[in-house]
Amino acid sequence: MKQQKRTLWFVTGSQHLYGEQTLKQVAADANAIARALNDAKQIPLDVTAGPVVTTPEEIRTVCGRANADPECVGLILWMHTFSPAKMWVTGLLSLNKPFVHFHTQHNRDIPWDTIDMDFMNLNQSAHGGREFGFVTSRLELPRTVIVGHWSEPTVLDELGDWTRAAIGWDETRQLKVARFGDNMRQVAVTEGDKVAALARFGYEVDGFGIGDLVAMVPDADDPAVRALTKEYESTYAMEASLRPGGDRHADVVAQARIELGMRRFLEAGDYRAFTTTFEDLHGLPQLPGLAVQRLMADGYGFGGEGDWKTSALVHVMKVMGSDRPGGTSFMEDYTYHMDPANTLVLGAHMLEICPSIASAKPRLEVHPLSIGGKDDPARLVFNVDPAPALNATLIDLGSRFRMIVNEVDAVASPAELPKLPVARVLWRPAPDLRTAAACWIYAGGAHHTSFTTSVSTRALEMYAEMARIEFLLIDRDTTVREFRKELRWNDAAYRLSSDGRF
Repeated sequence: MKQQKRTLWFVTGSQHLYGEQTLKQVAADANAIARALNDAKQIPLDVTAGPVVTTPEEIRTVCGRANADPECVGLILWMHTFSPAKMWVTGLLSLNKPFVHFHTQHNRDIPWDTIDMDFMNLNQSAHGGREFGFVTSRLELPRTVIVGHWSEPTVLDELGDWTRAAIGWDETRQLKVARFGDNMRQVAVTEGDKVAALARFGYEVDGFGIGDLVAMVPDADDPAVRALTKEYESTYAMEASLRPGGDRHADVVAQARIELGMRRFLEAGDYRAFTTTFEDLHGLPQLPGLAVQRLMADGYGFGGEGDWKTSALVHVMKVMGSDRPGGTSFMEDYTYHMDPANTLVLGAHMLEICPSIASAKPRLEVHPLSIGGKDDPARLVFNVDPAPALNATLIDLGSRFRMIVNEVDAVASPAELPKLPVARVLWRPAPDLRTAAACWIYAGGAHHTSFTTSVSTRALEMYAEMARIEFLLIDRDTTVREFRKELRWNDAAYRLSSDGRF
């Protein structure tokens, strides 16, 4: 199913040199490709056939229209014939939407027996795309180049990933993050420059005293609270002690009140991501656990201990992967299994792991937290199915933002973990724990991440290109030696860049 309220524009470049009949054929071919892309299940948005542009004025006009259309998240640009690229300069410089350079052609095969000069003049994508590539390189424009015939599944998969990156970038530029309380005291990596983030990504990060949230929390006898606790009973596995009349039911009611208060606050301010910290809970009986998990399941981003960068990234990745199986959650590398024959990472957090990645119906439980000094909080407890996955983090180096991605494989737990009452996932990082952890630490990666089974590495790399931030990948081909070289090269490239962007 296509996502709603967002579209892609398919715009074709040509020129008047070949005559009107050729341009009519160019338009017909472009419409055919646009229809095929629109019908492709790999591309999660509707694709609208735009005009065939042949002059600087037409290009400026279509770029201006794209900028002004809030539903357009990006452009697919294709050079059918030779399209002299100097005419693209002013339009591209004015464009504030991402674009992909689609280097394809209408025909898949050369018609060996019939090919003539008319065919050659019409089908010049091979060098028309190179002309366009020179100008986009000369202008140092962020873009993705996708090469291959428009009917190939692998090409459509790549276009689908680019589309999800464009969706994420569109969401980023209109996102608002609410921080309940401040950063966890003395923690470094969860801090950051909010003005730089606004300038680079476009999202706002607003801080609020915890009293502003407490004021939105309803009383325990509010009908909405009773209705929500009944929803818990029908949705999750629960012991009798947590149900009405049970001796721990009040702890469940406390989370329902917090959830309703958070929803009211976030909806009133149009916030789609938020943070909390266990060091700032005055007026709340519990650390929000179940409340945060359920909000994340509905698409909200979350970051613990005031981590607004991870909160924003979790929400953006949720939007990017909303049409795909799996899910995305706030995550933390909690502890290691260092058996040399089977090294693993146990990922969890105190309470706040999203049930979108749960392997089965979660259990609602109440247990002591042993941190924060508050009442025993209710939370969802579950495991995660084995699946390819990745952890992504966004850090502020002071001089630039850096995204780090580690590809991992979620695996089944070798034991039941009967005394660990939190949602958790076990994974094996690529290429191995020693290499992955060393590279992550050399890169300054945060202890918080966005863990996903629904967003690809390629989509995140394309997103980083749109944002013009540094991207580092730890995968099966990574070695510590080469990764450290990449860090040094990237640092030199950043320092030498003409505009202070990566």
